[in-house]
Amino acid sequence: MESLKKTLKLYFVMGSPNCDRDPREVLREAIAGGVTLFQFREKGKGALEGLEKKQLAQDLQQICQENNVPFIVNDDVDLAIEIGADGVHIGQEDEPVSEVRAKIGKLILGVSAHDLEEALYAIEKGADYIGVGPMYETKTKEDARDVMGPNMIKEMREAGLVLPIVGIGGIGTGLIRPVIEAGADGVAVVSAISKSVDSKSAAEVLSVELTTPDLNVESI
Repeated sequence: MESLKKTLKLYFVMGSPNCDRDPREVLREAIAGGVTLFQFREKGKGALEGLEKKQLAQDLQQICQENNVPFIVNDDVDLAIEIGADGVHIGQEDEPVSEVRAKIGKLILGVSAHDLEEALYAIEKGADYIGVGPMYETKTKEDARDVMGPNMIKEMREAGLVLPIVGIGGIGTGLIRPVIEAGADGVAVVSAISKSVDSKSAAEVLSVELTTPDLNVESI
């Protein structure tokens, strides 16, 4: 569990619809900037399908493997198993947690939860970590739920949850500290890195903010 908490520190989520340039280039830069875990999420307008999706997944997976960064697949359990991913992340509208756990065995399983009830259920059924959000307003996910805010993570911790938690949704520079102080082990970001013209620098700034929470980010 402690190892997973460290891995979740700066969690990058991305697919081709989230990028203005080659996703491979974006991922290489992001990892160079300090990303500790990557989730391939190929969804949204213009998302690749079939063999094109699989090829991109394998290309990004190879980049992760070359840099010892765990590679997680969003939702597509069959693809994750086929290419030998390190884990899967699912939402509340995806396959039941218990069924996914049975399919993937000991691979990492992350589950999105929007309240304490969903989190407790996910843990009971085999989740390794919980993704809580959205923390702030976000345009990345078209079907995003209402903003939960960092207080939802605090509520989960106060209820006794010890499983690793990562905050997600609208997180960017200057917005990390409340999420970590609420009890999150890390933050998951999409456009803060994927839409940057320099993803390495963007990741570096977020990484510094994570490790130095009292830092004035405007001075970086």
